[in-house]
Amino acid sequence: MMVLVCVHALNGTDLRRLLLTDLGLSHERLVVRRHAKRHIIYLDELTYRCASDWIREGHRRWPVTSNPHLLINRWTAVDTAHSIIGMDTLAKTIRLTGFTMQTLRQDRIRDEAFEVDDPLHLMRLSGISAQTAMRYITAAHPERTAKLPR
Repeated sequence: MMVLVCVHALNGTDLRRLLLTDLGLSHERLVVRRHAKRHIIYLDELTYRCASDWIREGHRRWPVTSNPHLLINRWTAVDTAHSIIGMDTLAKTIRLTGFTMQTLRQDRIRDEAFEVDDPLHLMRLSGISAQTAMRYITAAHPERTAKLPR
């Protein structure tokens, strides 16, 4: 979960929607469904290793679960009425690091804006709007987006 937030800038909604079938370890990719669109994440070595370890751990802990979601816990593994992990559970887990999910995600997007001054890239990476992407680009590169005096 931490890798998906810190490296790939996923938010809580993205994390909660992920299904086991969205993770393709053999193709080294993860499909993130956002509204009517799909965002494909090509897994780097760290993400691949963490995802593979999580799948093995899930099979070890809950070998007969029918929950189709990628991120589950001891309650959602057995309770078919509540098969999606709660947002508060995700937030509590990340808060153990001393940060919030939103802060980690914003830092990742900001760092990407410093590296690549392309708002379309930011929009694809994190699912943000054009207006939000431009705010990140403006903050990261004020010299390129400053208004010239008349």
